[in-house]
Amino acid sequence: MGTVATPTRTVLERFPAGAPRGSWPAEEYAAAQRALGTDARVVMDLGSDQFLVVTDTIPQ
Repeated sequence: MGTVATPTRTVLERFPAGAPRGSWPAEEYAAAQRALGTDARVVMDLGSDQFLVVTDTIPQ
């Protein structure tokens, strides 16, 4: 029976949560990465109060 690789997250960029109202720099960065073919998404890191743009990678 084969083993299944568990994806790990790679942080592409970090953005402070205190951006001005109406400004979404993390979402804009993630959209730009998706346009380039990277499956990027935004998650909130409560411990550091930052938005992280992450992608899932499978270890080789």
